[in-house]
Amino acid sequence: MSAAYHFDSIRKALGPGLLFAAVAVGVSHLVQSTRAGALYGLGMISLIVIAHAAKYPVFRFGPQYTAVTGVSLLEGFRRQGWWALALYGGVSLCTMFTAMAAVSLVTAGLATAALGLTVPSTTLAMLILVLCAALLVIGRYHWLDLIAKVLMVVLTVSTLTATLLVLAYLDWTASSPLPPRLWDMGTVLFVAALVGWMPAPIDTAVWQSLWTVAKSRDTRHRPTVAESVLDFNIGYLATMVLAICFLLLGAGVMHGSGVEIETSAAKFAAQIVGLYETTLGGWSGPIISVAALATMVSTVLVALDGFPRAMSTLLLRCFSPEVPDRSHDSKVGYRLYVLNIVLLTGGAIIVLQIFLGAFKTLIDLATTTSFLTAPILAVLIHRAMHSESVPGSSRPSAVLRIWSVAGIGFLSLFAVGYVYLITTL
Repeated sequence: MSAAYHFDSIRKALGPGLLFAAVAVGVSHLVQSTRAGALYGLGMISLIVIAHAAKYPVFRFGPQYTAVTGVSLLEGFRRQGWWALALYGGVSLCTMFTAMAAVSLVTAGLATAALGLTVPSTTLAMLILVLCAALLVIGRYHWLDLIAKVLMVVLTVSTLTATLLVLAYLDWTASSPLPPRLWDMGTVLFVAALVGWMPAPIDTAVWQSLWTVAKSRDTRHRPTVAESVLDFNIGYLATMVLAICFLLLGAGVMHGSGVEIETSAAKFAAQIVGLYETTLGGWSGPIISVAALATMVSTVLVALDGFPRAMSTLLLRCFSPEVPDRSHDSKVGYRLYVLNIVLLTGGAIIVLQIFLGAFKTLIDLATTTSFLTAPILAVLIHRAMHSESVPGSSRPSAVLRIWSVAGIGFLSLFAVGYVYLITTL
């Protein structure tokens, strides 16, 4: 009986970690990881692993903080001072519109390739944003959780299958898993874009804490720290494995082939579908393209929920503290949530119009902006997890604390080095 109860508790806790995977396995994987394999062979595998390792503590602290305190990381920011909330809000405003425009444009490209549509990608991206916004307003967290779980299973199975079959096409002797020794400016810019969203923007740690709160209210079960960490680890490991899979697919089929990587959303998406077809056979094209499309739709859904959920909660924190296990602000919070969805959708549509026809520029801008702001958010999250609101017995171990500081140092040095190079070369 106790074992069954334990399993049921874990089942109820599972969700935020898979939502993390759903939003992570999007542009950073389908676009950036595939481009990494196509351009550099196996040379960027080590950077993918390093990026995951460096960001692990800060992402883990999101659900862990909520499991310990019963409140979200935004309350942890408020307890540091109003400046912390303002800083987080400023960073989010700098990234949210370009990020949503980027993921919706990639989704539109996949829809064009998968369904044979003739609608311009930008127009289709706008339509996807509006439809996903309507779905979230109606279904809220419950639908989001259910859809993301189903679509992640589909993508994982199809991607692992394709990767196993492409291994035979890889030239393991001609390409090292270490980055190239000599970097030109193009490589520097690409690495910044790759690391910036690998596995996901740091904002996602805040979203995870908010999803943990929402999951608890949806299931009427407050997860333990162990359950939350298990849920997170499953999702995080999945993102790293899938990132390497997409890199291997790009390296196995496109690297050294002489084929230029397309710069438009629709054409690049068609290349991705063609990559799967080359590996599995023509029969798999419709199946794989629909699976990839479904994954990007889940990415749009999760991101379109995450940003507004965070911004509406941030506004609420400006007026009152968060109370554990109570939804005292649910009516006001829902109205703010809907308002922020509308504003985010409208802002993303404006960005799409500005970057009409400049797919690669939009992707690199969104990912690089996240890369440069990552250290700021990482410091705020580290401070929250080691604050007085977290009991001493529930704070991270010495190893995890040092790991977190080292990760922040890595992100900071990488950002400073990037700024130095682009301003001097």
